[in-house]
Amino acid sequence: MVSKDVVVNNGTGLHARPATLLVKKASSFKSDVSIEYNGKKANVKSLIGVLSLGVTKGAKITIIANGDDEAKAVEEIATLIANLED
Repeated sequence: MVSKDVVVNNGTGLHARPATLLVKKASSFKSDVSIEYNGKKANVKSLIGVLSLGVTKGAKITIIANGDDEAKAVEEIATLIANLED
């Protein structure tokens, strides 16, 4: 298992379009990938799950991956979140 903390700088947080990009990226990995925010955890391969967390701008989230390509999954998803634009 690999995890990494990331701050969401996107003005809208992880809503609609950014969440869709995140789900697409996570779905490209074999590993199970989830994010934790405010004590809640969601599967990043589920759009509803990501949206249900209500992640806002400036939020600190934890990306967690477990599986064959866990390190690559965490790094690429962290990079995607860091580079999201409004």
